[in-house]
Amino acid sequence: MFERILVAIDPSAARKTALLMAGELARPANATVHVLHVVTSTVAGDTVVKLEEEDQGEAILEEALATLRGLGVEAEGHLAHSLTNQVPSVISAAAEDFKADLLVVSPHHRGAVAAFFNPRVSDAVAHANGIAVLLAPEATLPGQ
Repeated sequence: MFERILVAIDPSAARKTALLMAGELARPANATVHVLHVVTSTVAGDTVVKLEEEDQGEAILEEALATLRGLGVEAEGHLAHSLTNQVPSVISAAAEDFKADLLVVSPHHRGAVAAFFNPRVSDAVAHANGIAVLLAPEATLPGQ
């Protein structure tokens, strides 16, 4: 059913569930999985502040690729860099470039007021792409 799966991950523990779900969907379909990790920065006053170091981002990406390959899934990936408010656009562009037919992300739960002022990445990409979006739960999968 799905041939090209994009998994957008962040440093949270929820990325592991998203990766395992993508791998479990990809393996029987012989689908290719592309992992995207966005190293983020934010603006504070007139200063750009890194929220994650490059080497941390590379380690997260390598761990993700090893997880998928360990499941027997063909996987590739890349790092992108973005301000936090531009992450949904970066993910949407990556989905388009990869020609993904499924996007897997893990939602971050916030209150309605916080989400109004700072929309969830999962909400933004779900409405921006014309592809299926799977929101992987933060809870662990059975057997982990």
